[in-house]
Amino acid sequence: MEVNETGHVQELERNFSLFSICSVGIVTGNTWAALGGSIVVAIYNGGPPGVLYEFIAVSIFYWLVAASLAELASSMPSSAGVYHWASITPGPKYGRICGWFAGWWNTFAWICATATMGSISSQIAVAMYGLYHPEYTPERWHIFIGYLIVTWACCTTVLFANRALPMVNNIGLFFILAGVFITILVCAIMPHTTGSDYASSAFVWSEWSNQTGYSSNGFVFLAGMLNGAYAVGTPDCVSHLAEEIPHPKRNVPLAIAAQMVIGFVTAFFYTIAIFYAINNIDDVLQAPYFPLATIYAQATSSNSGTMGLLFIILVPIFCCCIGTYITAGRCLWTISRDGAVPFSGTFGVISPRFKNPFNATLFCGCFSTVLGAIYVGSSTAFNAFVGSFVVLSTLSYLAAILPFIFTRRFSRSSQTPGPYINSMRPGPYHMSHKLGYAVNIISCLYIIVFVVIYCFPYSLPVTAVNMNYACLITGSMSIFAALWWFVKGGNYIGPQAIIHERETHSGGVIGSTEEPLPTKEES
Repeated sequence: MEVNETGHVQELERNFSLFSICSVGIVTGNTWAALGGSIVVAIYNGGPPGVLYEFIAVSIFYWLVAASLAELASSMPSSAGVYHWASITPGPKYGRICGWFAGWWNTFAWICATATMGSISSQIAVAMYGLYHPEYTPERWHIFIGYLIVTWACCTTVLFANRALPMVNNIGLFFILAGVFITILVCAIMPHTTGSDYASSAFVWSEWSNQTGYSSNGFVFLAGMLNGAYAVGTPDCVSHLAEEIPHPKRNVPLAIAAQMVIGFVTAFFYTIAIFYAINNIDDVLQAPYFPLATIYAQATSSNSGTMGLLFIILVPIFCCCIGTYITAGRCLWTISRDGAVPFSGTFGVISPRFKNPFNATLFCGCFSTVLGAIYVGSSTAFNAFVGSFVVLSTLSYLAAILPFIFTRRFSRSSQTPGPYINSMRPGPYHMSHKLGYAVNIISCLYIIVFVVIYCFPYSLPVTAVNMNYACLITGSMSIFAALWWFVKGGNYIGPQAIIHERETHSGGVIGSTEEPLPTKEES
């Protein structure tokens, strides 16, 4: 049986090509739709100029984070992603504990992502119904019913259509690219056609509007970057398919680059288009359940046009929700096969019939349902899911990148010749020594500072409604992970120990023979 670079038997089929893995990254990232769907998180933090400039700023930081993760993926590709790298980069002494927490943080972050995508999809469906029923008043349980339908439709697709997932993501890619193009055209043309006119350039680019209650506009700007972070903050998603793609050392970094570039370009121009289509910002801020529907209504001045644009964003978000279940299930499976979570024997297996982590994915669907039953339907809950995803995912990135700096990146030990200090060796994609240090350090500083900022209340004065519960969710998950460490940590092996053992017996670093680059036909 084939043993891959993670030290585990190759159990998954390699169903994805370079094109389909890029599709997964773009569809799961789904930047423009995620930015529009969650715009209520940031519209109060500066208005349209705040959203645009905050998005640019946070994208720059995430490009650096993505470059750091792509370098690690090129060095040692694994479906475990940051969990695997956080176990390797600290070296034998601290690898187990770093990997343990990184795995817990990253897995629960992606489960939060499934909840947010399900919530956005349900809100869009409710908004579409409300267009033709003016007397309709949405209730929380209405959104919960829609949430359940979307959750289990997406989860079932991942569970039972494993071989069709590349095709599903290719379809999603078409709707994402075609959808953003159509939306930009409609928002650019219809206000002139209907006579509703456009917003002024000053409104879009310079008229700052602080609706948060904080006196410092600088802090408001920083806190408002949360919306952009949610939209672009998935650079690790394709790494979790590393064991399902040929030549992952080369193809995973390429897919990460495609995701980040296409995501930024589409989201930036989409946001400009919808802001120029606004003619009454107060109506947008006071929208009862989905502000984007109000923006579309102002852009088109018709129910049918608004319905069409909502459908165009619903399909990509639905496909994105499928992508989040792909990633969440594989995250849980990878830490389960190393015994890091309860019931690891159940979640850490690949279904021989469906050729996927069936049990792990099913649990993600069940857990997401529980999250929805408790919270979904309130803006407080949605903001908590968004904040928790960003905070937990970036903490897992920090657990992989920061030790990589402390163990001197790709430096060799003092032995001559000797292995690399942290068992990581350069892959086809790697940065130069000085550039790599600069990118890694700035990435870590961003994460350390903004993890704190993203836990501040969204507005003042603080109430139970506008409280930021991301810190509570993150803290609770971290405490539970720590308690489980004391229960099972003594028997936990983890990827780091497996790799170290294989190096010890082989007398060198695993994978010391450079993987040949694929030909154009093989890609």
